[in-house]
Amino acid sequence: MPQVMEFKLPDLGEGLTEAEIVRWLVAVGDVVAIDQPVVEVETAKAMVEVPCPYGGVVTARFGEEGQELPVGAPLITVAVGAQTLPEAPAAEDGGSGSAPRPLIGYGSDHSRPARRRRVRPVTAEVTAAVVPAVAAATAVAAVATGPVAVISPLVRKLAKDNGVDLRALRGSGPEGLILRADVEAALAALRAPAPVAAPASPAPQGERIPLKGVRGAVAEKLSRSRREIPDATCWVDADATELMAARAAMNAVGGPKISVLALLARICTAALARYPELNSTVDLAAGEIVRLPSVHLGFAAQTERGLMVPVVRDAQNRNPESLSAEFARLTELARAGKLAPADLTGGTFTLNNYGVFGVDGSTPIINHPEAAMLGVGRIMPKPWVHRGELAVRQVVQLSLTFDHRVCDGGTAGGFLRYVADCVESPAVLLRSL
Repeated sequence: MPQVMEFKLPDLGEGLTEAEIVRWLVAVGDVVAIDQPVVEVETAKAMVEVPCPYGGVVTARFGEEGQELPVGAPLITVAVGAQTLPEAPAAEDGGSGSAPRPLIGYGSDHSRPARRRRVRPVTAEVTAAVVPAVAAATAVAAVATGPVAVISPLVRKLAKDNGVDLRALRGSGPEGLILRADVEAALAALRAPAPVAAPASPAPQGERIPLKGVRGAVAEKLSRSRREIPDATCWVDADATELMAARAAMNAVGGPKISVLALLARICTAALARYPELNSTVDLAAGEIVRLPSVHLGFAAQTERGLMVPVVRDAQNRNPESLSAEFARLTELARAGKLAPADLTGGTFTLNNYGVFGVDGSTPIINHPEAAMLGVGRIMPKPWVHRGELAVRQVVQLSLTFDHRVCDGGTAGGFLRYVADCVESPAVLLRSL
């Protein structure tokens, strides 16, 4: 007799507590293999296919597409143990079978992506073995998730006679069972005199968009940044003509192309080595400033799902070529909606190139819990005094928003001035290496 196993929404990591069902990949009655993705969910950070640790026949699904589920809520039940189910691959420790294992893409193993497998159709033998388990699980699911959990016909009649909608009640009995006392309490509430309320102001008209998913996560993080961080912004115009000429010379010799963002990132890591106060975070609970040893550089990437900030790990150890390749890789994953939650967290400093939108300047909001963000406007020809004469030069505006708790204006100004000097004369960077 197959054993019915319940698979719950796993902890997707990085403090995420819920996920929205985007698309079911299996239906009730389908045969699934171990580690086969069964549902696609959207968290506040990424779109993720969730693999099931059991192999067998799907007996129930919980939740509809578009519904948000908390971590730990049931996703599906699987009947495990029929002799003709797809064979599970041997575990890495030499074992086999359908015991729960760390989900691919979660936990300590991020090296193997979740994969789809071809599954065999359900045979007559499998159907005969599994149908009783399917029926039992479906009955349980109907009781647990049905619109009304009522057993007593007297309770139903009492509610019907008095116009009480049982679907609006939450039962106080076992597993949410609606009792006579629940209906009587609802009746008492209905018969109580309604309080006199002030006339409500008319609700604003227009399209309503749920503030959830990526948009909700961005809203929460930016609001928290404004609440907790006393930020300040300084800015400077810089002549980027020499930087653009250096990039053209580097790309003229062949090999992978170097992006402007990569050059600016390399300048940032050198500046943070000189001004480590800006590569830090504030521990409010301990009342301490924590200076961080590595630069995990976030960069803003606009996608169809909204603004994302992928993180380049240990950016201080990368050259412009390596930075260009990593920026390109993470940007492609972001636009395809395939970034893992770990790719979007852990940043220590953010580089925001809003010049790609055709604007000159901005006052960036710090990406909490970081301490600073460098904003870069568009690089464009402008009149500029160069060597005592008026000339047309490639000019860019640089903006630094910083947490005033971690440093004063002198440190922030020194950081920004060093960045501008490297932009105007890349040789300054070479001398500091």
